[in-house]
Amino acid sequence: MRRFLIGTLFLFMLATIIYSCQDAGQIKQDVYYVNGRDLYIKHCQNCHGAKGEGLGALTPPLTDTIFLKENKQNLACFIKNGIKDTITVSGQKYEGSMPAFPELYDIDIAQVMVYITNSFGNKQGMYTAEEVSTVLKNCK
Repeated sequence: MRRFLIGTLFLFMLATIIYSCQDAGQIKQDVYYVNGRDLYIKHCQNCHGAKGEGLGALTPPLTDTIFLKENKQNLACFIKNGIKDTITVSGQKYEGSMPAFPELYDIDIAQVMVYITNSFGNKQGMYTAEEVSTVLKNCK
């Protein structure tokens, strides 16, 4: 019994050390990811799906890593201002419109972007509220 308790305590301490060794950047990204997930569920999931699969010909999927990378500078604009133009995702054209979310703050948009671009098979790293703010000034 004593060995079990000592072993359990050792594993707990090891896990604590490993977790506490994450760098501040990864911790910030993790926080953005979790908050972004909650915002996604509230604002985006109804159209884009729980797994980013989209709604057939109506709403594009968020699983196309290439589209997300090529449109990195446009994602914040898409979220804040919506989309009224035809876009092509995964070889399919989408002509419907996406609603704008003007009520979202820059940090909200950054968090949604971190979630979208690091879920559904995507791994694109961090976006900050400062980056979003800069991009939004240049939206078309």
